[in-house]
Amino acid sequence: MAMQDKSWRDGALQLSTLPLLVIFAAFFVIPLGMTALLSFQGTQYYRLVWTWDLDIWRDVFGQWHYWRIMWRTLVMALVCTALTTVLAVPIAYAMINRLSKWSHHITLLMVFAFLTDAVLKTFGWVLFLDRSGVLNGMLAGLGFGPGAVDVLFSPTATMIGMVYNLLPYTIFTTALSMARIDRDLVLASYDAGATRLRTFFEVTLPLARPGILAGAVLVFVLALGVFLEPKVMGGGTSPMAAELIRQSFETRVNWPLGAALTIVLIVIGALVLAAAGGLAAIRMRRSKA
Repeated sequence: MAMQDKSWRDGALQLSTLPLLVIFAAFFVIPLGMTALLSFQGTQYYRLVWTWDLDIWRDVFGQWHYWRIMWRTLVMALVCTALTTVLAVPIAYAMINRLSKWSHHITLLMVFAFLTDAVLKTFGWVLFLDRSGVLNGMLAGLGFGPGAVDVLFSPTATMIGMVYNLLPYTIFTTALSMARIDRDLVLASYDAGATRLRTFFEVTLPLARPGILAGAVLVFVLALGVFLEPKVMGGGTSPMAAELIRQSFETRVNWPLGAALTIVLIVIGALVLAAAGGLAAIRMRRSKA
């Protein structure tokens, strides 16, 4: 079948992308622009004042408290991304290659996890990790004593909640990528004398890289905006950026500050993703050379 080369000068091609451009502009570009404009305003007596100055940005860059929370958010998001990726790869591999008969049932259970309200799941973890909760009750029955595990209302509990709620995203993308791998390539590796472990690292894992990277990016972006887990499971002891932004908008009624912090968080996330993409591109060029 003959291949047709198309150029962006083609009017039909431009017209086909118009709906996507309209949606992108209406739901991302315009709101982001309004948020940026809002960050140059001020407040007086809990009311928005159109001042068009840099006072809010001076406050943001002059207060170390904001940047400490941003740094904590970035570290927690990166750790969550790493943990979910490490956990998702063997789970997805088992679903596709070892539990293929049950993969549809497992996927259905994961869909039910998506449909379950996040607040209920998070408070379920609170009941499980509480000093007088289910986990410590079982450990006490085994002779470990009362309150053997005391991680609730700490960054560790926050991370547990983040990994639990975001893990399905990486499992789905990784499993979809592994399901598209040609089985003949794996069998050819076995025929060449490679072990299962070597085949996994040299055949399966590189071919599943697009799904793994897509899941990692998705989890990282979502982890930057979590607010339920730090507040409920972390007890507010280690707040993250989303909670700081929420307080700026709702509690302090300082919309310009909340807008400025939102822009800062978006920029940090975009820079990290751009740096990761650049490193991945350099690594791919070196591997092809």
